[in-house]
Amino acid sequence: MFELIDLQFLSQAHEIGAYVVETDDGLALFDCGPASTLDNLRAGLREHGLEVTDIRHLLLSHIHLDHAGAAGALVAEHPKLTVWVSAIGAPHLADPTRLEASARRLFPNFDELWGPLTPVPEANIRIADRGVIGWDAFPAPGHASHHVAYLRAGTLLAGDACGVRILPSDYVQPVAPPPDIDLEAWRGTIDEIERRSPDRLALIHFGVVDDVGGHLELFREALELWAERVHGGMSEEEFVAAVSTDAGVDAERYAAVFTFAMSWQGLKRYWDKREAA
Repeated sequence: MFELIDLQFLSQAHEIGAYVVETDDGLALFDCGPASTLDNLRAGLREHGLEVTDIRHLLLSHIHLDHAGAAGALVAEHPKLTVWVSAIGAPHLADPTRLEASARRLFPNFDELWGPLTPVPEANIRIADRGVIGWDAFPAPGHASHHVAYLRAGTLLAGDACGVRILPSDYVQPVAPPPDIDLEAWRGTIDEIERRSPDRLALIHFGVVDDVGGHLELFREALELWAERVHGGMSEEEFVAAVSTDAGVDAERYAAVFTFAMSWQGLKRYWDKREAA
């Protein structure tokens, strides 16, 4: 089974998704979205004849709330669920206090967007490293230090490592919110993905990309353009205007989860840290 569930974030189609995938130990979800979309996740599972309790594993790309915010609530509902996450992200699932405080600074409307954060019991957490129930898990930092990607039979569960592309649009966006954007690491992640030669990319935002080479080329170009704009002194307002023009008629959809201003802030923080060092 390989199914994409549209979580209908903010009642909008094709903003945040989750995938049902096969493993060597039953079915898994790849990412789960925020707690605010749990009802839509349950409804999507039922469309495929499934309940939450039919899922044995949760494979998390990273701990940003649009990808992992519902993890604790799912474990509370299904205590036998095993949650796979990077070693960096694991402590923040068990105790999301700092994660929530950081997110509340970024999102004044935190509760509306993401819903409540529930801790994941440590007994349910496993570290995603190398072989994970039949998937090859490997670090994919850049967008976040705690990002992991998973590969099996040509399918790469990419999370945000390869950017955002709301299919069928051909616009690729390297979403770069604070606090830990790392351009060198991100370039290295794309190199590693290309080395592994996947046949398709499963994007959480949003859809399955079959033209992997073309997509990654677009991603690299966009990443370098965004980085140079901020490094070259473009103001937040100028950056938002430029990216809005790039995205065209889809600009509002591309800014629904993380605003363009947040990517300017993340890249500005990266360059400021580089210059301070």
